[in-house]
Amino acid sequence: MTVLIFLGGLLVAIAMGIPIALALLVAAVGLMLDLGLFDAQIMAQNLMNGADSYTLLAIPFFILAGEAMNAGGISRRIIDLPMKLVGHRRGGLGFVAIIAAVLMASLSGSAAADTAALAMVLLPMMKQAGYPAEGSVGLIATGGIIAPIIPPSIPFIIFGATTGVSISQLFLAGIAPGVMMGVALALVWWWQCQSLDLTPMPKATRREVAASVRSGLWALMLPVIIIGGFRSGIFTPTEAGVVAAVYAIFIGTVVYREMALKDLFEVFYSAAETTAIVMLLVAAAAVSAWLITIADFPAQVVAMLEPLIGNPILLMATIMLVVMAVGMVMDLTPTVLILGPVLMPVVIAADINPVYFGVMFILNCSIGLITPPVGNVLNVIAGVSRMPFDRCAVGVLPYLSAMLGLLVLFVIFPGLIITPLEWLR
Repeated sequence: MTVLIFLGGLLVAIAMGIPIALALLVAAVGLMLDLGLFDAQIMAQNLMNGADSYTLLAIPFFILAGEAMNAGGISRRIIDLPMKLVGHRRGGLGFVAIIAAVLMASLSGSAAADTAALAMVLLPMMKQAGYPAEGSVGLIATGGIIAPIIPPSIPFIIFGATTGVSISQLFLAGIAPGVMMGVALALVWWWQCQSLDLTPMPKATRREVAASVRSGLWALMLPVIIIGGFRSGIFTPTEAGVVAAVYAIFIGTVVYREMALKDLFEVFYSAAETTAIVMLLVAAAAVSAWLITIADFPAQVVAMLEPLIGNPILLMATIMLVVMAVGMVMDLTPTVLILGPVLMPVVIAADINPVYFGVMFILNCSIGLITPPVGNVLNVIAGVSRMPFDRCAVGVLPYLSAMLGLLVLFVIFPGLIITPLEWLR
């Protein structure tokens, strides 16, 4: 009954158009009243405790780093490098989008930001070269969802902070599946290009390629610094966020000189605005998480799924279907905050690797970003391309199928994620 009260209150509040963070608080109040525990002071205390976390400090710093990269010219140079290397090949701009998506994912960790940056630069060029509109939009949108998987990933930070899983291990575990997502996209795009009559771009000279490499080298050093720091144990995820932010600001203002000191106010303001939205969600979810624990939701969920605990593959398949259904109607962050703490006891009871589960959970939620009816990344690409939402959804279908196929492979063969993680450790 308590489960129905919480979920019912949450869904009704969302259906009424109440923002997710406030909807979580509405559901929490309903559950507190049902349990006879309503106390405004307890709610306020849990709100404060939910945001008062050293680990979560990584979020504003990585958001700041992403804003500084866009303002300082780093993102543009990341796109320019693959443009010079493969832009002249058949369907080259599509491969540029994929390579740039993987590279930018290792810099920002934001699916919406990466999608918008890639779309603004590449969509006009793809249109001029005769690329199909739906295919171009679908490819760039799907490339954008690689960002939550490859470190630094803000969803991994939130998942780790709410479930107790090592964020550093999640970062390392996300590298291999993120690259596999890029390879899967490239294979689908290559297959589609065989039937298209596309105008190739002029081939860059060696001098142009060398100049692009030199210009982009500073930008490419950032993921090397972050991943190298994790693997060597030099810094924690929070410290990595500080390093990324300082590095991005330094490169944009001193090396590339595309960001003046007066531009920093806008960068900090935009980062603070985004951080406020994310942290309000985290704080509101902390109240719900506390009540979920008090109401013994995890034990109820374990009892419901107990018949499947002896078969990890079947259990993972069932959990992935549940997460997918929720992810289609809810954004990534609230899905992580609500379902992560509830499902983790089931995963531990079934002796499933928590890091592997974390990667699968975030990958599944990321796929939800390009699925109707919500699909936040679909909304971003529709806004940038000025194309109707339904046409964008149609364009995503071939690439969405590839991502779902990859998800099924990871369920059947967990070693595809766990083995590279063991090597990176």
